[in-house]
Amino acid sequence: MGNKGGKKSRSSTELSDKEIAMLKANTKFSEREIREWHAGFLNDCPNGKLDKKKFIEVYRQFYPQGKADAFCKYAFATFDANNDGTIDFDEFLLAIAATSQGDVNDRLEVAFEMYDASGDGQIDQKELAKMILAMYDLLGETDRKGDRDPKTRAAYIIAELDVGGDKKLNKQEFIAGCKNDPVIQRMLAPNV
Repeated sequence: MGNKGGKKSRSSTELSDKEIAMLKANTKFSEREIREWHAGFLNDCPNGKLDKKKFIEVYRQFYPQGKADAFCKYAFATFDANNDGTIDFDEFLLAIAATSQGDVNDRLEVAFEMYDASGDGQIDQKELAKMILAMYDLLGETDRKGDRDPKTRAAYIIAELDVGGDKKLNKQEFIAGCKNDPVIQRMLAPNV
């Protein structure tokens, strides 16, 4: 995801033919599906921008007890590819496609980017523990003792997947580890 060539955020709420062509080329959505997604996006965000507050409100529709708040901090930064503090429709649909379409490597790469809160290309134990805690909150998981403690679980996952021995996971270690261990994959990337 990331900033592709300094793309500026959209100023219009209209979809151009060029944008539709780009979205069709980068997702598996048809033009009709893109237009339906766009209409829904504009219904929720009439100005064509989704800010962090609205992003959390959208997630709260699915997780009404406010459990999305911690998760959204990570997800919003990943979806906001041009780092302008908002998510426009192109960023939104590309993020939806990346998390629900594409091959396993693409979807695991998106998961990695969400966990890498510092953006340094590595996931350390603290970042992973925070994300596990956010996932527990999101799912309503209350058993957080023993081996289910987020810090303990993060330490275990890093010990299992850290091939380089630096007590951090790079993207390759994360993807390979998730692909080779179905239990870890279900914990870290359940939608893959």
